Order: sequence, then C-alpha cells, then structure tokens
Amino acid sequence: MKRSVDHSEKMVRTSVTVPESMKAEMEKVNVNWSAVVREAIGHKLEWEHESDTIEAVLINEKLRRKAPEGWDSTKVIRAWRNRR
Repeated sequence: MKRSVDHSEKMVRTSVTVPESMKAEMEKVNVNWSAVVREAIGHKLEWEHESDTIEAVLINEKLRRKAPEGWDSTKVIRAWRNRR
C-alpha cells in the first residue's frame, strides 16, 4: 500500500534535527528535502502498519486451538445442514 501525498490535504510543518555536516551536504544538492522526508515517513508508517498486521496474525495463530484428534469438520457441517 503505497502512500501518496494528498495535496488537497492541509500540510503542517515539523522540524527534523540533523548534524551540521549533514545540513551542509544537503545544501550542496538540489533536492526537495521535504518530499524526501515525507516519503521516508510514509515508508516507515507503512512498515509499522504491516508489522502490526503480522503481529496480529502471529498472536492469532498462537491462540488458535488445534482440532481434537479425529475431528471431521465435514461431518459437523453436514449435520448442521441436515438440521435445517
């Protein structure tokens, strides 16, 4: 799920702290650093959401009970259908 910037959405200002040497290097190149930071933040948010989903799946797998030995789900489904 790639995040894109909705330019109709109100933009807010935030600060990023970098070492002086990095700032000096940044000023030497013609790059839209706001766009770079937005993209990096978007990727991190995407990763965090995916990580949450993966964690939820793993928790679900741990909590899921195993079927008893000899359990035949088709027989149970058929029995319930026959009750209608």
